[in-house]
Amino acid sequence: MNPKDRGKVAAVDPLGVPAVATVVVPGSKSHTNRALLIAALADGTSTLTGALDSNDSQAMCRAVEALGATVTKGDVTTVRGVGGEITVGPVTVDVAQSGTAARFLLPVLALGLGTYVLDGHAQLRGRPMADQVRALEFMGVNIEHRSSEMNLPIILHADRAQFGSVELDVARSSQFASGLMMAAPLAGGIEITMSGEVVSRPYLELTAAVMRQFGAEVTIEPDNISVAAGRYSAATVEIEPDASAATYFWALAAATNGDIRTPGLGRESTQGDVRFARILESMGAKVDIDQDSIRVRGRSLRGITVNMMDCSDAVPTLAAIACYAEGETAIGGVGFIRAKESNRLARVVELLGRCGVKSVETDDGLLITPSAPERAEIPTYEDHRLAMAFSVLGLCGPGVDIIDPGCVAKTYPAFFDDVENLRKDSRVESMPESVVVAIDGPAGSGKSTVARAVADRLGIEYLDTGAMYRSIAFAALRAHIDPDDVDRVAALARSVDLEISDGVVRVDGIDATIEIRGPEVTQAVSIVAANPEVRAELRGRQRSWIRSHGGGVLEGRDIGSVVVPDATKKIYLTARPEVRARRRAAEAEALDYDAVASDLAARDAADRNRVDGPLLDPAGLGGTDVEIVDTSDMTIDEVVDVIAKGIRRP
Repeated sequence: MNPKDRGKVAAVDPLGVPAVATVVVPGSKSHTNRALLIAALADGTSTLTGALDSNDSQAMCRAVEALGATVTKGDVTTVRGVGGEITVGPVTVDVAQSGTAARFLLPVLALGLGTYVLDGHAQLRGRPMADQVRALEFMGVNIEHRSSEMNLPIILHADRAQFGSVELDVARSSQFASGLMMAAPLAGGIEITMSGEVVSRPYLELTAAVMRQFGAEVTIEPDNISVAAGRYSAATVEIEPDASAATYFWALAAATNGDIRTPGLGRESTQGDVRFARILESMGAKVDIDQDSIRVRGRSLRGITVNMMDCSDAVPTLAAIACYAEGETAIGGVGFIRAKESNRLARVVELLGRCGVKSVETDDGLLITPSAPERAEIPTYEDHRLAMAFSVLGLCGPGVDIIDPGCVAKTYPAFFDDVENLRKDSRVESMPESVVVAIDGPAGSGKSTVARAVADRLGIEYLDTGAMYRSIAFAALRAHIDPDDVDRVAALARSVDLEISDGVVRVDGIDATIEIRGPEVTQAVSIVAANPEVRAELRGRQRSWIRSHGGGVLEGRDIGSVVVPDATKKIYLTARPEVRARRRAAEAEALDYDAVASDLAARDAADRNRVDGPLLDPAGLGGTDVEIVDTSDMTIDEVVDVIAKGIRRP
């Protein structure tokens, strides 16, 4: 299945490893559409490098060609401008689903002579245009509209408008001001007094920056914008990578303990969504913003309260990973995104609910309560941001099934291709070029003993993952936390300092080597180990341990299936039930054999039915890539011989 096809369903499976890659995102839609329009109005031929080729940018190309410009695409995009003289009407301009094109073009049509019809897709007809229409009408432009909301289609009877001074409400979209700004040099200039709180203010700065590249004079003050009369001259423009596209990968890094670098974006970027990296930093991620790159490295995340007015396109992305954070996340300042491609507040709440995550729509944002998400089908409502954001949720955890994944072509046609490339890169980068042995199997099959012996034979490190879970149980009991208190135990797991080395276990600096094997911890550990948030935290620590030690041997019940699915060698140890019971009875001489056998049977059922990281059979671990070893009648050395065969020491 090609996930880019409309009407299809894209199965987005869990990444399974930290997101580790350098991701080159496509050109900025915001930058591309501004540059295309201004180049089309300019004298001469302009050259755009790195321009985005997506449904929205294609809509802008068709529109400016309808107005007389010539656009030629290739390794670079060239635009032969009209020198301020757009095609005389009647002209119909269809901008499909591009809100930026609609709001940028309406003031430009006022520069012409004759009748112009501006229309678009049914979805776009529902988006607001009234504030910009009123501003143009105030300046004398003759506009017909068929609804009280002044939505598309709009008919404009142009007579080479001259703008002047106007008050503009910018509380719903900064694009209204950007459209007036770009048309203004050719309409005698403009003085805009902005009313309402400006949303996405950085994008006004982006508009001004692109205009100046083509020779315009623009001044932006807190409540005023001034554009001088003049003409545009052809220019060569390098389009920045799209910061909105990068937010999905930064979020992946933050939520998977990963490490993502996006070249081409840096501290000088004027795109509002660059701020999203700093939002992730406030949640606990490590963020480096250089002159020409942004790098995000994941850590345990905490919930935050944040105003996202200046980077509203990233709201669904933050909501998608907020469920993995410790504590609630409150997003504010974004009530206006109800009028985007979909009602993004209501839809995000609905889709999180489908995944089993609790969230609430507030007057101007969202409140998300962290919880372990479940796999779900995600309808996208023709909204590319929802499709990409909930793909991130699925990649970080349970997977999702995206209905109509082709909607991402609006701004990021290669999104699913880039996700799959990241999946491949992450598995290569996350697993060092050394030996990683994953040993799965039920209790009593000899995993711990065999794993230590294999590590000794190969001369590599061994991580006792069972001791990690026992350490969390020990820490919970020591802090008088009920092991059944899912949230408090999960919070403890994220904060506790664990040191497991040379057979010694320290928990927050305390030597707990003996205590973690005691009866109280043994009774509590199965409850703690079933906590999905504890498992997520310890999986991240286990993967970090592998990277820092250059490989190693790990054993458990989800090692080969979840923690290191691309291990050098995956082993499934098993033994006959009576053998496993006899071994467990021998480990604790006071226990009755029949009681041990009954306990093991119950433990097997619990492990196999666990929601998070269940014990899988060999087929679930990867089929033919898994070597099954029945240890019932084998010595430890014989088992090690089988496992170590064919593995070359690093």
